[in-house]
Amino acid sequence: MSDSLLAALDVEVLLRFGLPADGTHRSALFGDGAVAAAITCDRLGVLPRALVFLGEVVTAGGTRFAAALPEPLPGPAAPVARGWLEAAALVVRDPSGDLLVARWLEAVAAVLALRLTTREARS
Repeated sequence: MSDSLLAALDVEVLLRFGLPADGTHRSALFGDGAVAAAITCDRLGVLPRALVFLGEVVTAGGTRFAAALPEPLPGPAAPVARGWLEAAALVVRDPSGDLLVARWLEAVAAVLALRLTTREARS
């Protein structure tokens, strides 16, 4: 899929269906969903370390806590991240769900880092 098609995916829906059930929905969340989120973050100027830090916040305080932060990611990415976290908070019921959200954020950070590294290597 192209970047524009991936960026058009509804990451919030992928979170709501991929977090509670293992299988194809979870695979889509950690596959296309992570790439779509990384593209969005890239376009908004988010650095991978911000996503890793947000994952640490989710691990320490929970998804609902992170969703209530005034700026879960810096600048224009804040409302996007809040939407993702609020969607996740609808289905996360316990600390294992919070860890899954944190793992997904780390996957998004890894894809974003790869995109940035590849782009720098081409320059």
